[in-house]
Amino acid sequence: MLYKLLKPIREYKRNAIIGPFFVALEVVMDVIIPYLMAKIIDIGIARSDTRAIWIIGIGLFISAVLSLVFGIISGRNAAVASSGLAKNLRQDMYRNIQTFSFGNIDKYSAPSLITRLTTDVANVQNAFQMLLRILVRAPLMLVFSLLMAFKVNADLSLVFLATAPVLAVGLFFIVHHIEPIFQKVLRTYDRLNTVVRENLRGIRVVKAYVREDFETDKFKTVSNSIYLDYSRAEKLLAINQPLMQFCLYTCMLLLSWIGAHLIVSNSMSTGQLMGLITYAMQILNSLMMLSMVLMMVTMSRASAERIVEILDEKAQIHNPDNPITTVKDGSVRFVNVDFGYGGSERAMALQGVNLDIEAGKVIGVIGGTGSGKSTLVSLIPRLYDVTRGEVRVGGVDVRAYDLKTLRDAVAMVLQKNVLFSGTVRSNLLWGNENATDDEIREACRLAQADSFIEAMQQGYDAPVEQGGSNFSGGQRQRLTIARALLKKPKVLILDDSTSALDSKTDEAVRDGLRTKLPGVTQFIIAQRISQVMHADAILVLDCGKVDGYGSHDQLVEENTIYREMFRSQMRIGDDTTMEDAKGEAEKSGTGTSVRQEALADAAH
Repeated sequence: MLYKLLKPIREYKRNAIIGPFFVALEVVMDVIIPYLMAKIIDIGIARSDTRAIWIIGIGLFISAVLSLVFGIISGRNAAVASSGLAKNLRQDMYRNIQTFSFGNIDKYSAPSLITRLTTDVANVQNAFQMLLRILVRAPLMLVFSLLMAFKVNADLSLVFLATAPVLAVGLFFIVHHIEPIFQKVLRTYDRLNTVVRENLRGIRVVKAYVREDFETDKFKTVSNSIYLDYSRAEKLLAINQPLMQFCLYTCMLLLSWIGAHLIVSNSMSTGQLMGLITYAMQILNSLMMLSMVLMMVTMSRASAERIVEILDEKAQIHNPDNPITTVKDGSVRFVNVDFGYGGSERAMALQGVNLDIEAGKVIGVIGGTGSGKSTLVSLIPRLYDVTRGEVRVGGVDVRAYDLKTLRDAVAMVLQKNVLFSGTVRSNLLWGNENATDDEIREACRLAQADSFIEAMQQGYDAPVEQGGSNFSGGQRQRLTIARALLKKPKVLILDDSTSALDSKTDEAVRDGLRTKLPGVTQFIIAQRISQVMHADAILVLDCGKVDGYGSHDQLVEENTIYREMFRSQMRIGDDTTMEDAKGEAEKSGTGTSVRQEALADAAH
């Protein structure tokens, strides 16, 4: 784990080496200073030797200045190295997250990933900076001070060793009990981020249903859980400071009492006692610093494990050896396809799907909630891999394609339309970064987005706020459709992507896609039959299985589920013949009145 955490140091390796080196030099100067102070007392002051006082005093001044300079250099390099490590860790984690398939992302919640990229990395950064300085300084200071103390008076220096077992037992007790607490706190932080994220994304719903108090209480519950856990940890950590002070003052008292007797018996000089007391301070401060590092490492260990978990995660979907880089056409074939999320074979989302769709066909996909509509089309661009069977595009198993090639050939407008902060143009260029202005305008015209874009003062350079919050739902849907069209795909998937459009705009979009995209295979997932009844074929899914496949007329006659949906949405009574109903639907063009549209939207 340590290797994986330190590997991202890369270009900051030099700073990570320079920092500890100058820390060592700083320690040497700090250890020399008490020795020189003892000499001033014993040689200069005791003997009234002014020349010795000046010479040793100048040495003291130079040592202090050098200690300051070395400390500044080491501190600066340690800060640069730790900040650089944090930056590279975030970049490496984010880069790896970008390779994740939907299966990998389902494994980790979005709030958890955010916590790992922020809080966990910050914990590791702080721990690394302490390691570069304090973990180098404290042991060196401890060893050098002990050596100097034994040089001054070996017998009296044994006092320091008496405190070691007390400190060791105390630190072990604290570390053993706080590590599980910090692991729990990080998991609670994930929950806190989930609550905040849900609230901010659904703030309109919260306001509409006047649920501010409920959301506040929910946040307070999670926040209070973090407070209680941190309080427990801080209570344990609070033991450390009194324990260290107890050992420090005990040593000071013993040194003063024993040292006074030795001075009276002329076995020790006053300067030596002063030096020993100073070294006692340095030794016990070193132990205190080591305990702080130990606490910080304990706190950051859980964060380090969570970071390494992301760095080690391998994408479930990746390029094959010698991938195919050309998609011949938009034909799609499902061969005995079974699929379960997370590879589960006990709860299959799709079972035994067999379909053969020629290039250029328009396929409607109908089914109840949870029937597997979105799952089915997600297999085409390999957002997920099948559990069993094959999905073929252009006659080739999708697992044999280069991922970029395949996904460039398949444009997908998801159920949840997403826009990114920037401008209208920058969002559209996601479809094709080299698209010309004419191509952008043509795509927007087909998506019926050109009218509202050109009506804005800045047109295609109009700003888009985060998530596209400054656009209506219907406008966002039309922009995402235009973005998909700019890819000039061989397969176009519209996953309930016109649900927010009025009937007239919806019909205009469907007509444009049907007539202006020859050779492009289209999958139109919809809740309303009026949106798919003119498709070349309609697929009816029920509980992950194909319940029917054929034209609108065939399904009305032969498929029970489709016929019941048609009757319900067209408001057909039992005394109305299907021929009369179809005639009314054809006459209206869409098969729904404004009242029926509202009813369908409410059902949706």
